[in-house]
Amino acid sequence: MTPAAEYIARSREILDAVERQSALVEQAATMFAETILAGRMVHVFGSGHSRILVEEMWPRYGSFPGFNPIVELSLTFHNLVVGANGQRQAMFLENVSGLAERILRNFALSKQDSALVVSSSGCNVVPVEMAEEFQRRGVRVVVIISKAHSEGSVSRHRDGKKLQDFADIVLDTGAPVGDAMIRVPGLDTPVAPGSTLGGCALVNCIKAEVAARLTAAGHPPKVLTAGAVVGAERATALFESAYDEHARRLAKLYEAL
Repeated sequence: MTPAAEYIARSREILDAVERQSALVEQAATMFAETILAGRMVHVFGSGHSRILVEEMWPRYGSFPGFNPIVELSLTFHNLVVGANGQRQAMFLENVSGLAERILRNFALSKQDSALVVSSSGCNVVPVEMAEEFQRRGVRVVVIISKAHSEGSVSRHRDGKKLQDFADIVLDTGAPVGDAMIRVPGLDTPVAPGSTLGGCALVNCIKAEVAARLTAAGHPPKVLTAGAVVGAERATALFESAYDEHARRLAKLYEAL
């Protein structure tokens, strides 16, 4: 089996792992739909490469308002790698205690809100404290981790707790310890990670289920849709109305500060 063929095979295993969590996915979707129907927002946070799943949830084609993507550039700006704004600094800041509280200080949270926090290891300080701070404020929390990777990792949280310790629902990307899935003969370290694949599958399963619940409740979401699907005029109208709705929802997070 070639390395590429092995990666495809391992990817199928990850999708099977996601499918086995359908009941938890539906629970998360119900929670998020309740938040959106209440006029509030689902806060989505991830540091490092977990930022990918935040932006996968919203805003992109096939997504809709109701989600608040919390993306801190200091924790996620990877493309420079070294020098100013480099990866070393981001990895350091990811483990600075108290930063999560300062981030959430910007928002007037409500017990009607809910949150999705993503971290493959579930062990870095900022995402763990983010979930901890959400729960302390009465916000329900869904987390996405790699259970295998988290169980094989050491938490940097002050009490040794991990992301799943501050979760109402725990979802598993199915990725292995260390994330990378493929062993190449003659290379002593594995390559080709799997957590993004599993995480994106989980996020989009949740998104589809939330859309179904909103529609069934008589509030179909304003989905960002390509002109090739609905025509240029309709696509533009959807984008504008979706962004306007996002702005109105976001305004509620600032008005009570």
